Amino acid sequence: MSTKTTSISVVVLVLGTVILSLALMPYLPERMASHWNAQNQVDGYMTRIWGVLLLPLVTIAMYLLFLLIPNIDPLKHNIAAFRSTFNTFIFLMVLFMVYIQCLTLLYNLGYQFNMGTAILPAMGVLFYFIGVLTGKAQRNFFIGIRTPWTLANDKVWDETHRLGSWLFKISGFLTIIGVFMGDYA
Repeated sequence: MSTKTTSISVVVLVLGTVILSLALMPYLPERMASHWNAQNQVDGYMTRIWGVLLLPLVTIAMYLLFLLIPNIDPLKHNIAAFRSTFNTFIFLMVLFMVYIQCLTLLYNLGYQFNMGTAILPAMGVLFYFIGVLTGKAQRNFFIGIRTPWTLANDKVWDETHRLGSWLFKISGFLTIIGVFMGDYA
């Protein structure tokens, strides 16, 4: 995925989410559910305006950080080697945040569902793709499994990321399977 395509996609997704959220604002409760615990019980609330705008604002801030990282990394030439994969990760991360916003809006509009179960497939896809990104990441200071040992040696970086890639992919697969496991997920 090119940087230009990623940028256009992110702007469309975030702008669409903000428009949808603002359009639904009159139908949302003044105190919106904003956090669910492991038992699928709401244990956090925020005012309607923050419930509508917080996730889109956080998404924009994350996107700006993702744009900054390749420019400030001392090993930026290594990031260029896997930039297309990094751009796809950025898109998927923004899509994940949009999905969470949509679930939050639906829940606060009165639709009843298990939030934990609804999030699992998206988390699984995100974890799986983090595995893909980890497998392609070249040594750098911001993206990947960064320890003093991996940052100091290309061979250690490669071996750590080969294993880490598989572990993230397996975690993603198991997370998706969790959708069918009910409370055991």
